[in-house]
Amino acid sequence: MPFRIRPDFDFTDEFRRVATEQLERAIAVLEERPGGAHEAVHAFRKNVKRLRSLYRLVAKEVPDFQKRQNARLRETAKSLSSIRDATALIGTAEYLQKGARGNAESEALMRIVTILQARRDWMAEAESGLEQKLHETAVSLKGAIGEVERVSFKNKRSRNARMLAKSWKRTSQSARTAFDACRDTAATEDFHELRKRTYDYRLYHALLRNLWPAAMKAKQDAATDLAERLGRVNDLSVLSQLVEAEPQLFTRNEDLAHLLDAIIFRQQEERQTALQEAGRIFADKPQHEASRIEALWLLSRN
Repeated sequence: MPFRIRPDFDFTDEFRRVATEQLERAIAVLEERPGGAHEAVHAFRKNVKRLRSLYRLVAKEVPDFQKRQNARLRETAKSLSSIRDATALIGTAEYLQKGARGNAESEALMRIVTILQARRDWMAEAESGLEQKLHETAVSLKGAIGEVERVSFKNKRSRNARMLAKSWKRTSQSARTAFDACRDTAATEDFHELRKRTYDYRLYHALLRNLWPAAMKAKQDAATDLAERLGRVNDLSVLSQLVEAEPQLFTRNEDLAHLLDAIIFRQQEERQTALQEAGRIFADKPQHEASRIEALWLLSRN
C-alpha cells in the first residue's frame, strides 16, 4: 500500500501498518539485494528516511519510542553510510558531466566519474564484513518491528488531530528558519537543514494525502523537486570536500580545475533556484497550515 495514513481508520493500526511495511521492505532489500549490495544500501536508506519522518510526526505523543527507534535507525544507517556516500558522489559527478559547458569540461568530468567509480569499488572491496553488516542491519530491523507492534495511541480523534497539527507546525517553522538562514548566510549547514526539513514536509504530505488529495499531491510534488535540488546542493558540497580531503585522487590539474569550476557554477545555480522554490513552498504561515491539517483531520470520518 502507499506510504499513507488513512484518517478514517484507527490511528494506531494505521501507524503500525505503515511503519511495518517500511521495515519489511528494508529487510527484504537487504536480504535479497536484487540490484546488488550498492543498490540495496541505497533503497534501505530511503526506507529509513521515511521511517524517521513518520516517527517524528508522532514524537510528542510517544517520545520514548521515537527516541529509541530514531537512535536505532541512525546507527543502522551510519554503519552502511560510507559505501552509499561513495556511490552518491559518482551520481553527482555524472550530473555535472551531463551539464558540461563544452567538450573539454565534459571529457574532464568523464574522467572524474571513472576515478570516483574506482574509489567506490576499492572501498567496497576494503569494507570489512559488509555481508555481516547487511545481515546485522536486517536483524536489527526485525527487532524494530516488535517495537512498532507495541506502540499505541489514544483512540481520540481530537487528540490525534492536535498531535499532527503540532508536528506539522514544528516542521514548517524549522523549514522557515532554515530558509531565512540560507538567504542570510548561504552556509552549507543551513542548506542541509533546509533539505532535511523539506524531506519531512514532503513525506508529511504523502502520509496525510487522503485529507485533501489534489492539493496535498501538488504540494508534495513541489517539495519533492525542492528536496532533490537541495540534495544536489549538498552532494556538490560533499564532492568539494572530497577534493580537499583526498587530493591524491585527482592527478590531472586541468581535470581538477574543470571539476571545481563546474561545482561552483552548478552550486550557485542550484542554490538560487532552490531559494526561489522554497519561498513559494513555505509561503504560508506554519500556524495556518497546522490549523488546516487539524480541521481536515477532524472532518475526515467514516
